[in-house]
Amino acid sequence: MTEAEIYTALQSVYDPEIPTISVVDMGIITNVEVRNDDDVRITMTPTFVGCPAIDYMRRDVESAVTGLGIANVTVDVTFDSPWTTNRISEKGKAALLKHGLAPPEHFETLTLSLDVLNNVACPLCGSRNTELKSPFGPTLCRSLHYCNACSQAFEGFKPL
Repeated sequence: MTEAEIYTALQSVYDPEIPTISVVDMGIITNVEVRNDDDVRITMTPTFVGCPAIDYMRRDVESAVTGLGIANVTVDVTFDSPWTTNRISEKGKAALLKHGLAPPEHFETLTLSLDVLNNVACPLCGSRNTELKSPFGPTLCRSLHYCNACSQAFEGFKPL
């Protein structure tokens, strides 16, 4: 079994809150170690420490890998290196758009300012003629916006 085969299997494990994006493309899977054909260790870093879906994701990751015929699968959860939206792949950003969420833009240095939530492109029409309505959305990682071009409300994924 190769690392690439493990990653391919993990593409079928979707984020429980956003079922259009895999845990791989979300950047939650941070390491795959193939010890031998029957022993694999996977490390994942959820989007935040209090994520209620940690056990659910861990179970689905383990199931996807044991489905390859691997008997010993260890899934470690770590926050040693905090998750960041910069880990979301381009395929993942497209999946966020498909789900109706404005994907976060890549950042070099994140400032603790609401300015990063302004001028967000609408996931429905692409216009940047948008307004931040609230930095607080239905989850910690989302904000609420309104598009003046297509007159639709939408959620944005906060750069973290």
